[in-house]
Amino acid sequence: MNTILTLIKKELRDVFASPIAYVFITVFLVLSFWLYFSGVFFVGEASMRIFFGWLPVIFIVFLPTITMGKWAEEKKSGTFELLMTMPASDWQIILGKLLSSFIFLLITLLLTVPLVVSVSFLGDLDSGQVVCGYLGIFLLGCCYLTIGLFISSLTKNQIIAFILTVLALFFSYVMAEPIVTGYLPRFVIPTVQYMSFNQHFISMARGVVDSRDVIYFLSTVFLFSYFNFVSLHLRKS
Repeated sequence: MNTILTLIKKELRDVFASPIAYVFITVFLVLSFWLYFSGVFFVGEASMRIFFGWLPVIFIVFLPTITMGKWAEEKKSGTFELLMTMPASDWQIILGKLLSSFIFLLITLLLTVPLVVSVSFLGDLDSGQVVCGYLGIFLLGCCYLTIGLFISSLTKNQIIAFILTVLALFFSYVMAEPIVTGYLPRFVIPTVQYMSFNQHFISMARGVVDSRDVIYFLSTVFLFSYFNFVSLHLRKS
């Protein structure tokens, strides 16, 4: 546990030592607030649904910027081999990078709490829906980060890692949309819809926490963490 905590602290120091983290947080908050308030007055409803509706799309572009250099930069700078010689297992190193990314995501989401406070002054806000929405978007973000970290382990180029992650996340977002399912056999559609991250998030954003949605998100995090482990193991062998 001490090793993992040490790795988490190292990763967070590296993140906040770079101006990218502050640019990310600033642009994310400005964009999120602007998209919300540009729509809430048009709808005329004190609800966080607009905010949660936009976040999955914003995450598709923003979260890959956090993961694209996690492994790719280590390989490009030559510190990957040094990292692999540390007195830590592959799983500990992966968890250090992954949990530090989760913490950064959590910090970013906590900075949007003033938005919730502002909306509460505009009318009666469904606190249960807000809590479920934040839980859902955090779990969704964790899945995106895990996928991004895995893809970063496959290449030395940050730009390639970014583009591949954006494409993977975009596909996961639209795969259950009519524009895609309209061309699929009818018997395949339920499976495709179940595999879509956005379909699982939508129900939580509505204020419903289904154990199947939570299990799906956690299973995805575990699965791609395992893929990351295998990728590292193959490179070391």
